[in-house]
Amino acid sequence: MPYTGIKETCLYIDDLQKAVEFYQGLLEMPLISIVEKRHVFFRCGKSVLLCFLPEVTKEESTLPPHFAYGKQHLAFEVLPGDFQKTKDLLIKKGIAITHTQDWGNNQNSIYFEDPFGHVLEIVPKGIWE
Repeated sequence: MPYTGIKETCLYIDDLQKAVEFYQGLLEMPLISIVEKRHVFFRCGKSVLLCFLPEVTKEESTLPPHFAYGKQHLAFEVLPGDFQKTKDLLIKKGIAITHTQDWGNNQNSIYFEDPFGHVLEIVPKGIWE
């Protein structure tokens, strides 16, 4: 199958405004759409980050129902030359780095959490190539 990438990914949250404050405010992702009491969508490079209220989407009637609970994980990719700058900016904004992973070949990633406890990661482009 000729995939070109993952177009969108989804996290399930419990507070839309808190998601806007974190993802748009701190992580500087442009807001695409907000539907009160349902979802908020953000632009992340060429991809889209969807944040849904699971109690609403598990009862979905126009789309297939979907929901999740617990610590979810996703990684954001940056250019290798922007990795340290991104790490420094997260720290400056008060976001705690919870783990640094050495993947070998001079490749590192950093982990942190969003306000919902989801495990987020910053990886340099090319880490899996």
